[in-house]
Amino acid sequence: MKARGGMSDTTTRGSAWSLFANRDFTLLLAARFCSMSAQQILSVAVSWQIYVLTGRALDLGWIGLVQFVPAFLLLPLTGEVADRVDRRRVIAMCSAIGAAAATVLFGAVALGGHALWLYYGAMLVFATSRSFAFTAQQALTPMLVARDDLGRAIAWGSSVNNIAMIGAPALGGLLLSVRDSAGYLVALVLLAIATLTSLLIRTRTRPTERRGVNFAEVFAGVRFVAERPAILGAISIDLFAVLMGDVTALLPIYAKDILGVGALGLGLLRSAPSLGAVIAALALAQWPLGRRSGQVMLGSLLGYGALTVLFALSHVFVLSFIILVVLGTADMLSVFVRTTLVQTATPDRMRGRVSAVNAVFINSSNQLGQLESGVAAACFGPVSAAVIGGVGAVLVALIWRRLFPVLTLIDLSPAGLRQLAEAGANGP
Repeated sequence: MKARGGMSDTTTRGSAWSLFANRDFTLLLAARFCSMSAQQILSVAVSWQIYVLTGRALDLGWIGLVQFVPAFLLLPLTGEVADRVDRRRVIAMCSAIGAAAATVLFGAVALGGHALWLYYGAMLVFATSRSFAFTAQQALTPMLVARDDLGRAIAWGSSVNNIAMIGAPALGGLLLSVRDSAGYLVALVLLAIATLTSLLIRTRTRPTERRGVNFAEVFAGVRFVAERPAILGAISIDLFAVLMGDVTALLPIYAKDILGVGALGLGLLRSAPSLGAVIAALALAQWPLGRRSGQVMLGSLLGYGALTVLFALSHVFVLSFIILVVLGTADMLSVFVRTTLVQTATPDRMRGRVSAVNAVFINSSNQLGQLESGVAAACFGPVSAAVIGGVGAVLVALIWRRLFPVLTLIDLSPAGLRQLAEAGANGP
């Protein structure tokens, strides 16, 4: 049989594990695992070293802003590249650029350099390359698997990302406790492996449709999202809920000043949400959500906000760790619904541009969320900032339920997925 996009499909439907019979999909997962692991190690190392150097919460917030700017400014370009260039080569090139940034950090820190501009500059380069890679990865997955396997493929992709986000932050914290520069060396090796693995994918990953370049085509992804209330509501609710409730930027403060667990404890706290996300993603790979997917998404975001408040008030490391695990489970349910909805309802000819829009929303929530947390912590203290963010996330979920009633009707059952795909191909 032929999968969408014209490639030969080697998977057998019905089993979560059967997707690993697809060589190219497995290679993509391996590349994602290595690049995500490197990203997490770099993030832990940079955030910890900046906070140790300055002791200012606001400096942690600037990390988020530095990473957000490229994704926002490059929105038209990242989508166009993913829809015109071999997506496999885009991912490989981005991994290579990330490896170069890790090399600069390793060399500088090993030689005793700790200038703030060096950390921010390297993260800017890394974030720029990741903007292109994320869009290409999102657009590539549906080209490697059959439509009916897409839900499981998305769940496996999220599982691999989150498995990396479990082990890599803890490893990053451990490496920091041994030597400041060690994490950058490991990140460099992982990104080199990701580059090679991406190039080994054999499936044609460049869309066949040829079209002209004009303003309307470049911003077609924005128009596509704006004309579909379910997609707009799903990605915007995640943007504002996570922007308000994200506590990632505050974790160095909690690890050092509130919980007193040091760099290794920071790595474990960074790993905790991903542990919960993996548990949820592995379950979703075997038992995908069905007709009540939209209601599950809204409920999970309410839980996300409430758990953020509980974390803010905890001063016990074990309790804080457990809360973050459950928080990660709630977040994964929302991510699964949003990602499956966007990728199913988008025709392949526009998948890069729509994925770029989705990437901006995701990066806005994660990275502007770090900025918001840093600014709020500087003004009100870390505990109050986290409480305010959690309450804000709950309010967002309640407000979006009223603004976008279609969210409660999202259906990711097999019949619902077919209807989404047909509606996406035929227009709004």
